[in-house]
Amino acid sequence: MVDKQNLPKMSVTAAPIVPGLAMQSKAAPPMAGAACQPDPMRPGAFVIPQSHWAMSPHSRWTYSHVRELTRTASIWRGPGPVLPLPQRLTDIDRIEFATSSDGRSTIRGFLDRDCTDGFLVLHRGHIVAEKYMNGMEPHMQHTGMSVSKSVTGTVFGILVHKGLIDPGRLATDYLPELEATAYRGAKVQHLLDMAAGVKVTMGWYTPNTDEYTFYAAAGFWPGDGNPDDPINTWQAILRLTDQEAPHGARWKYRDPENDVLGFIMQRVTGRRLPELYSSELWRPMGAEEDAYLIVDQSGQANADGGFNATLRDYARFALLHLRDGNLNGKQIISPKWIEETRSPNSYLFKIFGTERRHLPNGAYHNTFWIEDAERRAYWAIGSGGQTIYIDPEADFAAVKLSHWPEPSNQTEDFWFDAMAAIRAIRDAFAGR
Repeated sequence: MVDKQNLPKMSVTAAPIVPGLAMQSKAAPPMAGAACQPDPMRPGAFVIPQSHWAMSPHSRWTYSHVRELTRTASIWRGPGPVLPLPQRLTDIDRIEFATSSDGRSTIRGFLDRDCTDGFLVLHRGHIVAEKYMNGMEPHMQHTGMSVSKSVTGTVFGILVHKGLIDPGRLATDYLPELEATAYRGAKVQHLLDMAAGVKVTMGWYTPNTDEYTFYAAAGFWPGDGNPDDPINTWQAILRLTDQEAPHGARWKYRDPENDVLGFIMQRVTGRRLPELYSSELWRPMGAEEDAYLIVDQSGQANADGGFNATLRDYARFALLHLRDGNLNGKQIISPKWIEETRSPNSYLFKIFGTERRHLPNGAYHNTFWIEDAERRAYWAIGSGGQTIYIDPEADFAAVKLSHWPEPSNQTEDFWFDAMAAIRAIRDAFAGR
C-alpha cells in the first residue's frame, strides 16, 4: 500500500497562453538583447513565440525562465536540511588558456563573451568560484538541456543497484509494447550507451523530422497542427519503427533513448519521474531548491532534455558523484555504478565527428561522456553550453550554464573553449 502522506509534492503548471501566437511565423526574425525579454508592464511589448522559445536570441532570457513558457512538473526538494556548500573563493579571472582560434584568453574574458548565465567551480568540496551573469540569480532554475540525460542516468543507476532493472535484459522485457517498434531486440544497456540501431531523423528545429516532432509531442513547443502527429512522448516513441543498424553495432547520439529509459523507470516502480527524481536523488542529496521537468500534455516528463535546477544544486549533483555517491550521510548512488560509468568495458562506442576534436580518446557510457580512458573524468553536456565536468582524481567539478546561439556554426569553437577553460582551472588548482 502506498503511503500518500510521504509521497513527494508534485505540481504541474499549464503552458501559458501566448497572445498573438497564431500570428507568429516560424520564420519570425530574431531580436537581440533586452528586446527578447517579454515585459508584462508594457502591454503590446514583444511576445516570445512558443515555437521558438528555445532558440537564440530568445534563449538569453528563456533558459532561466522555462517554467513560464511551457508545462512543467516539480521535483520536490523535501523537508530535510540543505547540504551546505562551504566556500573558499579564489580569483580565477586571470587564469589563461589556449583558445580554438590559436589565441589565448583569460577565464574572465571567456565568461564575458561565451553567453554565460552561471558558472561554479568546486575543489575539495568547497566552492572556489561562483558567478552569476545575464540576470541569473542563485534561486533561479536554469535548463540543463541534455544534461538531463545524465541526471536520468544517475537515477536509473540507483534503481539498477536496487535490483529493479537489469541493463543486460531487453528493453521489451520491461516495455512489451516496444515489440512493435525498432527497439525490438535492443538491450537496456544499448539505450544507456546510445547504441540502439533505431533510425531517428535529426533536426531539432527542422519541421517533419523525427526529432522536431518528438519535441513537439514532449511539450517543448506546439507542433505543426498535423492531425497525424503524435500527441505525447509515448506515441512519438511508438512511431519509431525503422531500424538502420544492428543494436550494439555503433554509437549514435539520439534523444528518444533516454525517454525509453524514463518509461522503464516508471514501469518498474509504478511512480512518475518527478516523484522518482525527488525521492531517489533530490531529497536525499540535500538540494536547496525544487527542480522541475518539462512535461507533455499527458503529464509525462521529458527525461532527455527537460530538467531544470539552480546552479548550486547542479553543483551538489556533481559533488555527489565526486563522493562516490555518498552525500548528506547517505549512500545515494552505488559506487559500483559510478566506477562502471567511468570505466566502460569496451570503447566500441567512441565518439566521433565534432565531439572527437574535444574528446579524442573519449567515449559515451551510461548517459555520460567520458573524457579519456586514462583520466576517466566525465561530463554531462547539454545544448546551448550546459556543462557539468566531474574529475574525481582531482576532486574537482565545474558547472557552466549558458545560452549559446544554436543552431550555430560557432558551436564547435564554443565547446573547445569551454573544455579548455575548465581544464585550465582544474590544472591551476592541482596541488592546492
